[in-house]
Amino acid sequence: MVGAGPMYYKGWYHLFYQYNPDSAVWGNITWGHAVSKDLVHWLYLPIAMVPDHWYDANGVWTGSATLLPHGRLAMLYTGSTLESVQVQNLAFPADPDDPLLLDWVKAESNPVVVPPPGVGAKDFRDPTTAWYVAAEGAWFVAIGSKNDTLRRHSGIVLVYKTVDFIQYELLPGVLHAVDGTGMWECVDFFPVATEVATGLDTSEPAGPGVKHVLKASLDDDKHDYYAIGTYNAALNAWEPDEPEKDVGVGLRYDYGKFYASKTFFDPLKKRRVLWGWIGETDSERTDLTKGWASLQALPRTLLFDQKTGSSLLQWPVDEVDKLRLTQNNLGNISLAAGSVLPLDVGTATQLDIVAEFALNYSASANANEADVRYNCSTSGGAASRGVLGPFGFLVLADQNRSSVASDLVKRVYGSIVPVLDAETLTLRIVVDHSIVESFAQGGRTCITSRVYPTRAIYGAARLFLFNNATGVDVACKSLTVWQMNSAFIRPFNSRLDSPATKLEHASVFSEFQNS
Repeated sequence: MVGAGPMYYKGWYHLFYQYNPDSAVWGNITWGHAVSKDLVHWLYLPIAMVPDHWYDANGVWTGSATLLPHGRLAMLYTGSTLESVQVQNLAFPADPDDPLLLDWVKAESNPVVVPPPGVGAKDFRDPTTAWYVAAEGAWFVAIGSKNDTLRRHSGIVLVYKTVDFIQYELLPGVLHAVDGTGMWECVDFFPVATEVATGLDTSEPAGPGVKHVLKASLDDDKHDYYAIGTYNAALNAWEPDEPEKDVGVGLRYDYGKFYASKTFFDPLKKRRVLWGWIGETDSERTDLTKGWASLQALPRTLLFDQKTGSSLLQWPVDEVDKLRLTQNNLGNISLAAGSVLPLDVGTATQLDIVAEFALNYSASANANEADVRYNCSTSGGAASRGVLGPFGFLVLADQNRSSVASDLVKRVYGSIVPVLDAETLTLRIVVDHSIVESFAQGGRTCITSRVYPTRAIYGAARLFLFNNATGVDVACKSLTVWQMNSAFIRPFNSRLDSPATKLEHASVFSEFQNS
């Protein structure tokens, strides 16, 4: 379910995604389509586009939507041709007045962009949402690639200029390149406000209070990296503010199972929303048995972190709070070193956990110095022990606190969480049966895990608070746990397949949302 072309259009949020209608493994890639009024409750619509022309016969791959003046809509996407050459194609709604965008027409001029000289036929994909540069009177689109000749296995971003979305001019040079990072796919490029907590339209020009984020999905290691920097449209150049945090060598959106992400600007709530893909870590044989594979992470808002001045904050969209049910306020809990505490919250397969922690350093005056190099991903995870920890929550656990399937890639995820002076450590953890999404310090660091409990399912799932430190007590200063409702995502209703009116469309969704 790699997301493609997310947008808000005539009252509906749209998510298109790469989908194989015939199997739970890669192949026959089409565009699935779902719509929502609130980014939480979704309706599956009929397939939007299928590989039915020579220029996309081997797959309708990732693309992006651009909303043009006067309500027009352009969709650029990568097609893999009969010869497996990656080209860029244009599609547009058959009926721009249809808010559900049920039917699409591929342009007669396709492909509109082919790999330029020096770029590999299989190294040219995933066009971004276009941005408008007033001084040029034109739109600009970025496409990911790599360069193995002039630079050392360098990931690069090419930029094309267009006035009509039919004819495209490749700009000289590259927007940016980083040696040693390999193929950049699913590139994203967008402005971010540095002085106010609001999202910006993709065409917001650079200037005071505006930086630009460049993000790339690295095909080599399957992680999403981003950096914040300065964009110069006249020079077709973007440079990171901090070279040591450049794309592919610095910050990641998520330090777990999270890839091929894409953002869009939501004009309804003036926010930038991030969609990410959570792949599987079990075997293809298991995927075929269960009949599905992969899913989307919770949609997240993206904001500039004004406290650090060098990173982004990610947070589940506010609408996720609609799914909260029973609330448990567990108060201030003291947890001695080396202890585990079961928490009575009822069934623990779908939870929203919000907590604040503080450490008691009296037991070890040199605690900070002792564990300065501790890292969950390299130090054995929660099972290992150090002066400061680890500490936190055991989720999707049974009473024996161990329960996972056997055919898994077992990997410990971890990263540093910057906790500034006068801050306490805060965590939000959203648990959903086999997915755990964690947000530290208001989303300064995020980790998504794909897990497969075998015993801790439904009523057997439990939640524990633990402190595996050897010399420091932990105070959980506040802890609130909500049971979470299902989003009740449903297939497309056949009533919508007839020439129904917009009112009937709205009625169907109202029935769906209130059930």
